[in-house]
Amino acid sequence: MALKCVGRLRPVLLRCTATPGILKTSLVVPQQDHHITLLSRHLATKSNKGKTKGPARVNINTALVEDIINLKDVEQDMKNVVDSLKEDFNKNLSIRTSPGAFDHIVVKTKDGKFPLSHLGQITLKSPRLFVINMASFPESADAVVNALRQSQMNLNPELDGTIIRVPVPPVTREHRENLTKLAKQLTNKAKESVRKVRSGAVQDIKKFKNTVSEDTIKLIEKQVIQYFLDVHLLVSF
Repeated sequence: MALKCVGRLRPVLLRCTATPGILKTSLVVPQQDHHITLLSRHLATKSNKGKTKGPARVNINTALVEDIINLKDVEQDMKNVVDSLKEDFNKNLSIRTSPGAFDHIVVKTKDGKFPLSHLGQITLKSPRLFVINMASFPESADAVVNALRQSQMNLNPELDGTIIRVPVPPVTREHRENLTKLAKQLTNKAKESVRKVRSGAVQDIKKFKNTVSEDTIKLIEKQVIQYFLDVHLLVSF
């Protein structure tokens, strides 16, 4: 199961040309004694009221507010949550149909811990059988068998010399239901992580409420919330 990433997380640079419906506002950051110019959209007017669907999107030039908060870091932190969720899905929700299903398995040997793919050559012989050739590291064959059995993938490997045969168990109704429950748990965890990033960013922004205008604070908060909504949509299903 994999997520489809969409390119909606990168903030769009503001156009500085005069455009109907755009209000240029001069905002002052006292500690640096210079003006920061930001662009924000008008609320619905008589000419466009009823034509705009959904809330207006906020797009801030991140360089103009970097003294208040690094919006690129906030955005990247949220993207990292999505990447982590994808990795969790690949590791835990695989139905074992490709050699990559074993990529996350780490084998503990007397020489240390190694990825299974570094110790044996994994081949899918049939839709119901994997074969792992341990000719390069025969001394680690038993350790690989133990790692497979402890992987929580419901596997029962069979060792024959330097060859490990791993039958693929059928995907039962119970197994599918367990995958669904696990997917929900991982998704809820990701949502909570995104919320923490949003809350932390908003708290950092509010630290400047006595040094910058209230409009500036609200505008940056809207940008953070927009990042949150975009990422929250990606991790929801």
